[in-house]
Amino acid sequence: MQAFSANRQVDTEDELWIVEHPPIFTQGISGKAEHLLQHSDIPVVQSDRGGQITYHAPGQLIVYCLIDLKRLGIGVKKMVSLMEMAIIEVLSHHNIHSQTKNGAPGVYVEGAKIAALGLKVKNGRTYHGLSLNVDMDLSPFSHINPCGYQDLAVTQLADLTDNIKIGTIANELTQTLKKYVTRS
Repeated sequence: MQAFSANRQVDTEDELWIVEHPPIFTQGISGKAEHLLQHSDIPVVQSDRGGQITYHAPGQLIVYCLIDLKRLGIGVKKMVSLMEMAIIEVLSHHNIHSQTKNGAPGVYVEGAKIAALGLKVKNGRTYHGLSLNVDMDLSPFSHINPCGYQDLAVTQLADLTDNIKIGTIANELTQTLKKYVTRS
């Protein structure tokens, strides 16, 4: 991501990278050590994205958003809002009512976080992105204050609806993100 972003030209097309990570905690640039509540065999990696500590693992959809904000004429707050709206729209297609919280980026279902956001903006271009809990082991979230919030509950699509496939959600979310970003 960093190399792609550093080597972009003005005409380089934006990209969305879809990945799943092995079990790992990532600590953002403003991360505080006290948000890691319990050490385990899961590694903690320092990241240059915004935000505090979070957990990634198989069954969680990660979408890295490599977007030229300058070209789109939008700021980082607008980009965060577009990401949140895209997630909310995809969840609504699965009859899941979700919302944002003031001052706490991400998407929530009945107060539990289902999607986290963490961007880095350099030279007007974003990298890093979002994570959406689809069908994963949520127990390692108990080792941290997710996104720096004590006692924050987390949830996932598999606990809210049936027949969820991460590939289907990845396709739906990337298409929705493209729609929101291109019409911004």
